Amino acid sequence: MNRKFADVFFKHLVSIVALFSVLALGAILLFVFTQGSMPFFTSTYSNIRLVAQRIDEITVNDTTYFYHNTFIDIPKNTEIISIQFPNIFIDYIDDGDDVIEVVEIIDEALEIRINYNEKDPRKMLTFIHNNEVNFTYPESYVHTATWPHAVSAMEKRIHIILPEPPYNFFGFLSGRDWRPDRDKVFGIFPMIVGTLMASFGAILLGVPIALLCALFMAEFLKPKYASVVRAGVELLAGIPSVVYGFFGLMVVVPFVRNTFNIPSGNTLLSAIIVLALMILPTVITIAETSLRAVPLSVREASLSLGASKMQTSWKVVLPHANSGVIAGVILGISRAVGETMAVILVAGNSPHLSFNPLSSVRTLTSTIAMEMGYASGRHSEMLFSIGVTLFSIILILNTIILWYRKRMEQEL
Repeated sequence: MNRKFADVFFKHLVSIVALFSVLALGAILLFVFTQGSMPFFTSTYSNIRLVAQRIDEITVNDTTYFYHNTFIDIPKNTEIISIQFPNIFIDYIDDGDDVIEVVEIIDEALEIRINYNEKDPRKMLTFIHNNEVNFTYPESYVHTATWPHAVSAMEKRIHIILPEPPYNFFGFLSGRDWRPDRDKVFGIFPMIVGTLMASFGAILLGVPIALLCALFMAEFLKPKYASVVRAGVELLAGIPSVVYGFFGLMVVVPFVRNTFNIPSGNTLLSAIIVLALMILPTVITIAETSLRAVPLSVREASLSLGASKMQTSWKVVLPHANSGVIAGVILGISRAVGETMAVILVAGNSPHLSFNPLSSVRTLTSTIAMEMGYASGRHSEMLFSIGVTLFSIILILNTIILWYRKRMEQEL
C-alpha cells in the first residue's frame, strides 16, 4: 500500500513539475517574442513628453507643476504646447565703492507648434519664444531648449521627447548601420553575417577534428587509454566560456596578429579558432557515445567481408552512428551561435559589414551582452528583437540539419 501510494505521489509530482516547467518556458518565450515584436508594430510612447531640468515651477498648457522630476505627458493630437516659467537672472554692478547684486525675474514663455504630417522629427516642431533660447537636437526624436546662463551648470532646460514610430522590419534585418544612441538606426545585417561566418567557420574547423578524435577513441584506442582521454575531454567541456575567451585573448589573438602582420589580432579568424576549440568537447563526447553504441555485429560483418579496420570504421560504423553524430553537430552549432563572452574578448566587436577573416566583426549575442546594461526605450526593445532573430536562426539551422539527417536515414 505504501509503495503504491509512493508511486502515485511521485507520478503526480513529476507531472506537476513538468507542467510548471513547460508553462515557465512558454512564458519566457512569450515575453521575449512580445518584447521583440513591439518595435515593429507600436510607437515608443502614445504622446509627446516633456522633461524640465532645473526648473522648480513650470506651467504647461495652463497646468502648473512644482518640483516636477518626471515626464510631463502631453495629450494626444495637441497641436500647440504653451510653456511658462519664472527665470531668475542675477547681475552684479560695480558702482566704484561696492558691488551690488541685482536680481531680476523674467517670465519665460515658449510656444511649441506641432506638425503631425511631417515625418522628419527635425522639422516636426516650430518654436516661438520671448527671450534668448538655444535649441539643440541631441538625438533623434529629442529636442532641447536651453536658456543661457553665466554658469553652465545653472542653465534651465526643457527636453521635448517625440514618440518614435514603428521601425521597419526589413530595414532592421537588412540595414548595415547600428547607431542606437543618437540617430536611432538599428540595422543588424552585419551582425547576422558575423554570427553566421564565425559559427560556420568554427563548424568547418572543429567538426572534422572532433569526428576524427571520436572515431579514434571509439575504434582504435584501447579502453584503458580511451577512458583517460574521455575524462580530459569532459573536463574541457566544463571550462567556463570566459576562460576560453581569456585564452584566446592571450594566445590566439597575438598569434593571428603576428602571423598575418596586422595591427590587431581581434578578428573573425580569432573568433573562429576559439569557437572551434569550444565546440570540440561537445561534439567529441556525443559522437563517441554514438559510435560506441553501434552493435558489434555490424563491425564483425564488415570485417568478415574483408574490409580493413579503417574501412569498417569510416564506411560502416560512422554512417550507422550518423544520428548521434548529427545531434552533436547541432549542439555544437547552437553553442557556436549562442556564445557570447569568448567572442566579445577576441572578435573586436566592430558593427561593420566585412567578409574578410582578418577584420573585426560583431555577433548578435555580443551586441545584446554589451548594450543591454544601459539600453532603454526603443534601444532595449531592439535588443529583444535581436534575441528573437538569434532564436529564429538557430531554429532554422537545426531544422535544416534534422531534415538532412532524416533524408540520410531514408537512404540507408
